[in-house]
Amino acid sequence: MWVWILFIALVVVFLALDLGVFNKNDHVIKSKEAGIWTAVWVTVALGFSGVIYWLFSSGMVENPTNLTPNNAVLKYVTGYLIELSLSIDNVFVIAVIFTSFNIPPIYQHRVLFWGILGAIIFRGLMIVFGVALISKFEWIIYVFGVFLLYTAYKMLKSDDSEFDPKKSWIFRQVKKVFPVTHQIQGHDFFVKRMGVRAATPLFMALIVIELTDVLFALDSIPAILAITADPFIVFSSNILAILGLRSMYFLISRMLEKFRYINYSLVVILAFVGLKMLFSHNIELPEWVSLTVITVSLLAGIIASLAIPQKEDEEVISAEE
Repeated sequence: MWVWILFIALVVVFLALDLGVFNKNDHVIKSKEAGIWTAVWVTVALGFSGVIYWLFSSGMVENPTNLTPNNAVLKYVTGYLIELSLSIDNVFVIAVIFTSFNIPPIYQHRVLFWGILGAIIFRGLMIVFGVALISKFEWIIYVFGVFLLYTAYKMLKSDDSEFDPKKSWIFRQVKKVFPVTHQIQGHDFFVKRMGVRAATPLFMALIVIELTDVLFALDSIPAILAITADPFIVFSSNILAILGLRSMYFLISRMLEKFRYINYSLVVILAFVGLKMLFSHNIELPEWVSLTVITVSLLAGIIASLAIPQKEDEEVISAEE
């Protein structure tokens, strides 16, 4: 239990340093700063694999699935890459939300900070629930597998440009609870309007981001559970990937058009993980196979996006937007 407490305390320290020291004053996150912080978070996350090895080799953490230290490290890295890759799709949606609510770049980091904090809490609850389900009902893994395949199909057929946060069910429900104003007053989430406390666009964006992340978690958590049912590996890999989401957003959100084929990489990853779940009791794939499929899929999407010229009609549409 103390390992969990120490890990959560470490996450709290990271968050406190982020908002209280490094980003105490609101400012626009430039690509260079975002790149440095993305490298820092990736280094921390991959470096944590050494902690995973030490914990499982020393027996200081519960090992309900009887993993060897080397296998635990492979599962952790694979789970981390899955969550990191699926977070790319989250970046696309966050960019649409910020644009829809006209959130100034100077305040976007603060909104994401509180969004990430809420996501950590929700993800933790969903991971505990998901692990408990798989442990008690083995057949649930087939349900997760079918769901991931359905998600991959929907992602393949969907058009992200159709998503309008202001027309979403989430936005309509929040408006029923809070009076809403279009006024932005610094980084405040609420302002006084004619004696009434009203939610600003920052708060509305935060809530929509928070609840859409829960929907994304319905994909990413079953995907990681396909790799391992060890609760600490699932939790730590998921949370460390989420912590790096903010800097990754500011790094790649300005290059969304360049990564137009990355969605196909995510489709391949989700489909592979879904099939792995469905055939988990018949075929046991080595961990390096999963790691290779995920890595190659991501690299293929990035290389294809950079190497294949954009069609003229696509360029015209992008210019009009």
